[in-house]
Amino acid sequence: MTISKRNIHTFVMRFLEAYDCTVLEKTPAYVTVKLSPEADKEMTGRPYYWSFVERTGAAPETMTYKLIFDPEQMKAEAKPKAAAAVKAAPGGGGAGAPSLAGSAVQGQPQAPAAGQPAAQQDDSILGRYFGFVPTTVTARVPQDEVTLGSRRLEQIFGIVRGKGRFVHLFEEPFPTGAVTNQALVYDTWLCVNYKVELACDRKRSEIHSLAIQLNNGEIREHFHKHLLTKSLSPKLPANSHILPDTISLSKAINALEMTLERKISVYDHSWADEANEQHRSEINRVEAYYNGLLLSAEPDKRDEIETQCRNRLQEIDWQYKPRIVVSVINCGLFHLNSGRASRN
Repeated sequence: MTISKRNIHTFVMRFLEAYDCTVLEKTPAYVTVKLSPEADKEMTGRPYYWSFVERTGAAPETMTYKLIFDPEQMKAEAKPKAAAAVKAAPGGGGAGAPSLAGSAVQGQPQAPAAGQPAAQQDDSILGRYFGFVPTTVTARVPQDEVTLGSRRLEQIFGIVRGKGRFVHLFEEPFPTGAVTNQALVYDTWLCVNYKVELACDRKRSEIHSLAIQLNNGEIREHFHKHLLTKSLSPKLPANSHILPDTISLSKAINALEMTLERKISVYDHSWADEANEQHRSEINRVEAYYNGLLLSAEPDKRDEIETQCRNRLQEIDWQYKPRIVVSVINCGLFHLNSGRASRN
């Protein structure tokens, strides 16, 4: 699946919304956002600052970032703005622009603005000691690209993977405005998303979303697609009843793993036979090469050659030997409406 700029834009905006960040400016090319305290802790790497805030109880000042989705489009949008700013500035070259000759002598400080006393300008540390105080200070907003492969986007991916490994959600009643005197009954499902890799010198990856109902042991495949049709919330809806579990989590996980193992066992594994043949061919070729070197090598060079041979054989095992690797992407407990009314 190809990840487009639109996918990245949607993903990053959902991430910022989930962390309650404040969007200051948004265009299709970039977004300027003030981070929430939670997002600042995750993204900025300022542990000493947040330790100080937590110890002293001071009001936190979070960072503001400009996250760039399309650098080329942002540059194209910036050119007309820069040209308009130059044209609008005094002495910008526009028609009727005032001359600089009568405004101030180059290198000399100008007089205070009308209606602003000079004492007010100098009433500061910089004014008292240096006779000058900047009238405007422009804060620099850090910019980061969030394009595919960028450091910032990889960081956001890592945060989401770490925070989203396990979820606990409830199905919201539908329709939301319906009022009923009967309590809704919820079944509990344990869903685990597995990644299966069939690897040799080539690799094929699959994702299996399996779920088991903790009340009766029913197992369903493609459960993630089923969840996409549901409206889920982290809060238990009012007037609802959750059926007690009869299967422990450890037994449920074992049942899902056995189901996945049976599913993989019926695959066509001719790819593994071909990989084994290629593996044996590579081993024979490398062993023949190094055996020839050992026959003609000096005695003091044989240990080095044998070490090189062992390292090369280990590399061949890693590259060509067929294997099936199963890992867990994430999992969750989902309480879904069973469609039955409570007997209470």
